[in-house]
Amino acid sequence: MAGNLELLESVLAKAKGEGRAALVGYLPAGFPTVDGGVRAVTAMVEGGCDVVEVGLPHSDPVLDGPVIQTADDIALRAGLRITDVIRTVAEVHAATGAPVLCMTYWNPVDQYGVERFAADLAEAGGAGCILPDLPVEESAVWREAAARHGLATVFVVAPSSRDERLAKITAVGSGFVYAASLMGVTGTRESVGEQAQDLVRRTRATTGLPVCVGLGVSNPEQAAEVAAFADGVIVGSAFVKRLLDAPDLESGLDGVRSLAGQLAKGVSRGA
Repeated sequence: MAGNLELLESVLAKAKGEGRAALVGYLPAGFPTVDGGVRAVTAMVEGGCDVVEVGLPHSDPVLDGPVIQTADDIALRAGLRITDVIRTVAEVHAATGAPVLCMTYWNPVDQYGVERFAADLAEAGGAGCILPDLPVEESAVWREAAARHGLATVFVVAPSSRDERLAKITAVGSGFVYAASLMGVTGTRESVGEQAQDLVRRTRATTGLPVCVGLGVSNPEQAAEVAAFADGVIVGSAFVKRLLDAPDLESGLDGVRSLAGQLAKGVSRGA
């Protein structure tokens, strides 16, 4: 069964056609519970996310901040399995019709079996994988399996990536490019924003793929700021925080839906 790479491409192209950045939301699977997580990611789409990423929680999430680490820990302590992550992707896609990606470190995929993971993700209606720690040089086995099953392979680039490195990464990626940067604390915001803008400019010089930015965006103003120079705005921790801070699941779902709506307005304003 073919995956949903085409759906992802068409949703990103539609946002561009509307003269705005796409809103991409992230939540780890199994948080606050497996079923609660399905409902939360669904609420993000209902609120206004164009694309969603379901995280595969990892015991050593080197690239995640403390908020996402807390959520990962809750999911792992409850005994989350890869099959629960695949089920989350399947149920969210069935409920919303939106492109659903899996964001995961490489080790769990390798342990599960590359071909099996690609096949199961595609069968669930997944659009592809974001693999932040998989070096391009070691990615051929995954990329071949992903291509067979119609899945996107999204690589992550950072401000430290040199131009020739960016070209090497974007030449083999698909779907979009994930440009990772940090919003930074007050006072360094402006220079960090410029750094992200520069990264997008340098990345676009090497590829026709959309460039989506994960920048620690947490409010509509920041979303508008990033949307002014990126093809997509990726938001994760702010959604997780709404669920962590809520007194109960229903309030958390309302918070997530409401935040998605505010951010969707922000990305439209930033166009």
